[in-house]
Amino acid sequence: MSTFGEDLRMERVSRGIALEDITAVTKISAHHLLALEQNQFRQLPGGILNKGIVRGYATAVGLDQQDWTERFLKACAASGECAVDEDWTTFAANVGRARLQRREAAEFRLRWLGAGLLFLAAMACAYIVVRYYGVRAGWWSTLLPASHLFSRAHAVFLFVGSATKIRLTAPFS
Repeated sequence: MSTFGEDLRMERVSRGIALEDITAVTKISAHHLLALEQNQFRQLPGGILNKGIVRGYATAVGLDQQDWTERFLKACAASGECAVDEDWTTFAANVGRARLQRREAAEFRLRWLGAGLLFLAAMACAYIVVRYYGVRAGWWSTLLPASHLFSRAHAVFLFVGSATKIRLTAPFS
């Protein structure tokens, strides 16, 4: 039974492509391409770069990237020479989950802020409506016993304002 590297090399040779041509197209060093063909996975840079090397090689030769990447991961895991990217997958999943939780927390705070502002607006509208109808019906002043203080202060303010108005208009008349 042939290995991953042998199959990859046979596909390249059957298409008449030299390693130098793949290096020129993909900018992957010939050392890494040769290590890939010889199943020397420890010589590869590691991590997600290994998948990139396999994808670049497969594209340059005209092979299916997904199929050869999966075959590489199986061969790599079977040889035990390189770690499967479970750590990267877990890391990426955790980052995505953390971002989602932060976004949901921000949306939750905004919803409660909006609900609070809506409640305050409704209370202000209710106060204005009750006050308007209470003043028109005449029962507003009896509702709040301290309202006489406010009405006296309001009368003083109106008196001072009208006196100032009279003084300002008198010299020009």
